[in-house]
Amino acid sequence: MLILLPPSEGKADAGTGRRWAPDRVSLPELNPARERVLDALVALCAGPDEEAARAALGLSDGQRGELRRNARLREAATAPAGRLYTGVLYEALDLASLPAAAQRAARRSIMISSGLWGAVRLADRIPPYRCPIGARLPGVGALSAYWRRELTPMLDTAAGKGPVLDLRSGAYAATWTPRGPLAERTVTVRVLHEREVDGVPVRSVVSHFNKATKGRLVRDLLVAGARPRTADELVGTLGELKHTVVEQTTAPGRVRQVDLVVTDL
Repeated sequence: MLILLPPSEGKADAGTGRRWAPDRVSLPELNPARERVLDALVALCAGPDEEAARAALGLSDGQRGELRRNARLREAATAPAGRLYTGVLYEALDLASLPAAAQRAARRSIMISSGLWGAVRLADRIPPYRCPIGARLPGVGALSAYWRRELTPMLDTAAGKGPVLDLRSGAYAATWTPRGPLAERTVTVRVLHEREVDGVPVRSVVSHFNKATKGRLVRDLLVAGARPRTADELVGTLGELKHTVVEQTTAPGRVRQVDLVVTDL
């Protein structure tokens, strides 16, 4: 099973290991594409037009320090991606507290989308950075379109023959869209909060708790040692783990969509 996660805006303040090296990360076929984005980002942030750089990255006036951090990315200390991302989803997943077998499964199955790196695995060492997928970089263009071209063949291969649990959000999901038979074994999840209004159950989409719920969902699968071989088995496993799952009707050749209904936030 391949589990696709979004990155998080929250990251560790600093790495603790040696600088980034392309020969020590997974998916080495992406390294030329990574180098182009890294060069463009460093040049933009080290350049004289600070306002243009902030606008390109969607940074506020109070986030000018992110430009200085990005300008030094090639010299910066690194940390494993599994420790670098510290947002709500990763807090709920709590990789460090997983049993040893579950940690090994996480390293095998989880892949994280990134505006800078394209995609990384948990053990890949990367420096803290700020490069949202919605950015446009000089010489590279819109990162979403750039990574769609580069990632499609890589993720088609990385998906293997098993199910794919795609928990990416927004523009990150647009960087790879599975097609045909691969789409049919790909499952996406929408989190809905169910509450009573005047005695009638009402379901609504949640935002902040969507991330926490997805983190707990992945944790449950890893701790249970789940190894589904098909999308049907994956959806069934979610139910066995006491998650309330409602599958939406989808056409053949399309990604499977399920609603995960929660009553407590």
